[in-house]
Amino acid sequence: MPTTTAGTRALLLGTTSLIILTLGTGALRSQEAEGGFLGTLVLGESKRQVQTDTAVPVTTVDQEEINDRQAGTVAELIDSVPGVSLVNGSTPQGSGINIRGYGANSTYGNDRKVAVQIDGASVGAERLYRIGNQLFTDPFLYKSVNVIRGTVGSYEFGSGIVGGVVQLETKDASDLTGGEIGFVLGQTLEFGSNGDGLTSSSTLAWQPTQDMEFLLNYTWRDQDNQEDGSGAAIGNSAFTLPSGLFKAKYTFGQSRDQSVTFSYAKTTSSDRDVPFDSFTTTADSFGNVDRDTESTTSAVRYNFNPAGNDLIDLDVVLSHADQQIDQSYVPGSSPLEGTPSGAALLGLVGADHRYQTTKLALKNTSQFSTGVVSHELRTGLELIRRERLDASTAAGGVDKRVAFFAVDDMRIGDAWTITPGLRYESSKITGSTAPNDGTYEKSALMGGLSVRYAFQNGLSVFGSAAYTEGLPIIDDLATASAITQSEKSRTFEVGAAFDRSDLFRSGDVFAIKGTVYQTRLYDVTSYLVPGVRPPAPALDKVETEGVEIEVSYAMESGFYMDLNANIASGKEYATGIATTDWRNSPADSLRFTVGQKFGEELDLSWEVVGNKAVNTAAATVPGFGVHNLRATYVPQSGVLKDTQIRFGIENVFDREYTPHLSTRLAPGRNLKLTLSRTF
Repeated sequence: MPTTTAGTRALLLGTTSLIILTLGTGALRSQEAEGGFLGTLVLGESKRQVQTDTAVPVTTVDQEEINDRQAGTVAELIDSVPGVSLVNGSTPQGSGINIRGYGANSTYGNDRKVAVQIDGASVGAERLYRIGNQLFTDPFLYKSVNVIRGTVGSYEFGSGIVGGVVQLETKDASDLTGGEIGFVLGQTLEFGSNGDGLTSSSTLAWQPTQDMEFLLNYTWRDQDNQEDGSGAAIGNSAFTLPSGLFKAKYTFGQSRDQSVTFSYAKTTSSDRDVPFDSFTTTADSFGNVDRDTESTTSAVRYNFNPAGNDLIDLDVVLSHADQQIDQSYVPGSSPLEGTPSGAALLGLVGADHRYQTTKLALKNTSQFSTGVVSHELRTGLELIRRERLDASTAAGGVDKRVAFFAVDDMRIGDAWTITPGLRYESSKITGSTAPNDGTYEKSALMGGLSVRYAFQNGLSVFGSAAYTEGLPIIDDLATASAITQSEKSRTFEVGAAFDRSDLFRSGDVFAIKGTVYQTRLYDVTSYLVPGVRPPAPALDKVETEGVEIEVSYAMESGFYMDLNANIASGKEYATGIATTDWRNSPADSLRFTVGQKFGEELDLSWEVVGNKAVNTAAATVPGFGVHNLRATYVPQSGVLKDTQIRFGIENVFDREYTPHLSTRLAPGRNLKLTLSRTF
């Protein structure tokens, strides 16, 4: 396991002991009061449910929370998940998602250690210099977002996943119709005071029969440059983002045990005379560009789940993800124009980029028993083709992969759950232009094991070990050593969870989950030694560790509380250079929400977000505390019956701050009003 400083080790051990001690005390109290476990696995009427029934660190943001957060980007939907940090998350451009210190950073929008999937399609670019981002889409297209942190739960979704997985599921027509035949029209209007934001989302759901359903959504999102807490304009924060979704589903077969679903989502953006460096870290030396971005995702899913046959629940998904970025340099916008560096500059900023990923995935879930052990076995085969357009500053080529995976949830009685997972993946990369027009092959077997023990009083403890390899990617064609070497990582986790009903008083529900992790990334190819001119050597290894805590509590009266906390640190190592803090380590953070629900009509909440100061080699990033207020009003009678009215104030006290890992100041106070109605 990775080495750990004495102070951090004490912190981790102390936190773990505190969690277990607290849970154990609560368990004993509840057992004495009730004489047994009466809770459920997913609890509460608070903002978010804590997933206590699994050893995998996973958090789900459902439709209710998506609506409640009034997010302008998908990244803003998940920034409250412990372990998740955003890079400029309030805009779709120059932004990205970082999980446990991996994913987006201030130079590239993705390092391929965080996977993003939309309806099963693998989306996102590889490493786009200064303009990359993992997720270019709109929150109104989706009904749920699932975030898996770490490696142990990732084997069904890809290789080389160190940070985690973000899964998005688009809306279905039946979500609006409730399965009843007919039409339903949904309309949402949203206004934001900071940047004069305006969003319109229109959804048409139609069920001509019980077996057929169609959904059409068009969302238009527009925003001018926002202001920070001091009133200064935030550069490169304006955007216009039209998005659309078409989805159809047909159910058929004996006992309606088969279905075919088609989804098509598209988001576009046309930016004129904007900084090429969307992270705005280079003082405009790159100049400005006209940039058109188009992101399209389509998927066809066939499901066969015959009644009375627990061995077959088959999904066959054919998906295609296409991200295209066309850009042209704006003459006279760079101070380097006309200098010896100008020719290379024009090649960089005028380069077009396109990634296309086609994937055929077959997955079957079987449920059976062998003696006292019950199994839920998930097996799959994936055929993946990824193509990158050749650009003047980035190697193009084709990456073909074949992958097999198997994950078996084995339950022994009501106490033990043992889950081994394996994934085998092979790749063949062919470069499209000299000198990178060779063919390179690589394969790897990776896997992990998680073990969970559940006591009868609501307490459970768990641990896991996971190993994965990041096979070379098309971008590695430009580096002789990287294209022949895979990155490797090992992650160890331990934790505890507790859930209980009627814990402190009748009708309340309580859930808590804490996870301690350590990760070691080695044979590094994607991170270079800082401060060394090209060709710079890669780091030897990166070691990270942290604690993630999720808590929810709700009372029958409607009062609720949610708490998410993340404490993390990391080191990077290179031969002949002093060990330094890991450049992408997130700030220690705490997010606390307290609220009150008044029946089905009114929900009021107050959220506090705090980040600890971070000392880096270059400077100190100050800590901050920000307050957000939210109110949801759904009249139960009268003309406005069933109209959803949401009012939010983000950054109530207009705090000026820059989140760690971001390259731009955060928005100042922002008043949001959302009106939603179905007809």
